[in-house]
Amino acid sequence: MKAVLALDQGTTSSRAILFDVAGNILAKAQNEYPRTFPQPGWVEQDPMELFRSQCRAASDVLETSGLTAKDIAAVGITNQRETTIVWDAKTGKPISNAIVWQCRRTAAICDDIKACGLDETVRDKTGLLIDAYFSGTKIKWILDNVSGARERAENGELLFGNVDSWLIWNLTKGAAHVTDYSNASRTMLFNIHTLEWDRELCSKLEIPLCMLPEPMPSSFVYGTVAGGIPGLEKLKGVPISGAVGDQTGALFGQGCFDSGMMKNTYGTGCFFLMNTGSKPVRSHCNLVSSVAWGFGGKVEYALEGSVFNAGSVINWLRDGLGLIKAPHECDLLAEKVRDSDGVYFVPAFTGLGAPYWDMYARGTLVGLTAAAGREHIARAVLESIAFQVRDLIEAARGDASLPCNSLRVDGGACVSDLMMQFQADILGMEVDRPQNVETTALGAAYLAGLAVGFWENTDEIRSYRKTERLFEPQMDKSRRDQLYRSWKRAVERSKDWIEH
Repeated sequence: MKAVLALDQGTTSSRAILFDVAGNILAKAQNEYPRTFPQPGWVEQDPMELFRSQCRAASDVLETSGLTAKDIAAVGITNQRETTIVWDAKTGKPISNAIVWQCRRTAAICDDIKACGLDETVRDKTGLLIDAYFSGTKIKWILDNVSGARERAENGELLFGNVDSWLIWNLTKGAAHVTDYSNASRTMLFNIHTLEWDRELCSKLEIPLCMLPEPMPSSFVYGTVAGGIPGLEKLKGVPISGAVGDQTGALFGQGCFDSGMMKNTYGTGCFFLMNTGSKPVRSHCNLVSSVAWGFGGKVEYALEGSVFNAGSVINWLRDGLGLIKAPHECDLLAEKVRDSDGVYFVPAFTGLGAPYWDMYARGTLVGLTAAAGREHIARAVLESIAFQVRDLIEAARGDASLPCNSLRVDGGACVSDLMMQFQADILGMEVDRPQNVETTALGAAYLAGLAVGFWENTDEIRSYRKTERLFEPQMDKSRRDQLYRSWKRAVERSKDWIEH
């Protein structure tokens, strides 16, 4: 066997990457697909297009590499989490568009649940807070708003899955309706202590248990790729043996196997995770606890903070404002000025995530003077991403008595040297960027390969990680603290903007 294939189904594209035994990329392919925005704060995707785009990416990478089933040891899946799909158990046809993790349509449902006094129950059992981000209220919304859906669900005619379950169900042609512990722990329905669906929470949200996939370890043979899938004939019979949510996949791919190790992924959103070992940490600073992965008969947990808009704000500069024509131009603009000259941008397009959890916040640009130009706005946009990461790390410091000395980074936006240097400066700690920044897919590949013996253990995997660049802090503490104080003032102005 020469390789493991990782299917990386993200928020804006599907990717397929082939990795060799040293974790090197042999070939990769990517297909973008759209999101739709039916109403302000609503975000949807076509589930069938998600699957088709993932198949196209896999087909393309197989064509490029020339590899076939006999060369590929396993398939691993990593995915955008919380995005919610409900489909017909017999036909496989979705009953609605997928509700994307960014969607805020269920904010009112969350308010109702909070009014029932379920905050502590949800936090104690699931490690999460009540928020429209997570899957549970999205399922409820679909059952309440799609004609006949609730009755069909109660009759066992409908299935729910996040994107991992949707892909595995389709790749096995319905033979496996499963999810891994990391994805299950993002639904607000899963007890992270017992590793089971919680009957009380499912009952409160009126979600039939028969809809839910079977929770399983992240490194496990769930089934094999079925025959007759267009473009994937070369994968027939290959075991699907890894599944992990994108952010915990990146934690694994970064080699953060020890308690206290942490990473941040700069993607559409920003996602900070700290490995907390074999026990979940109860957050008192508005982070959440999730299952990181299930592997080797053990479960590891992570403390996590999520920023809803990070790389997406650079796309907004391009598509919404027309200030740039390509993402890299944001850096070119920002480099023309020494600093943002007091301009602060809070990218709360779909509310604020951790540690604020304000579903009603909206984007804010403050500190403008007549001297402010597009260069200052571009710099403020880049800096806003780094400020949000500091928010998360400050919260983690409050929750976990673990050292916070180094941040491992990955994701598309971490290629910005300007932003990574500012990140190191505003944190006052080193930022470690690896040679291979495809760590989300790499984590899924490692978990899949470990299940079938392609890799022996995590010590072997740890030895393959190499640093491309270390960014050391260069800003003095007084300047760092002054900038952060102003950022916090800007955040206050964005909060609770939408009347409710």
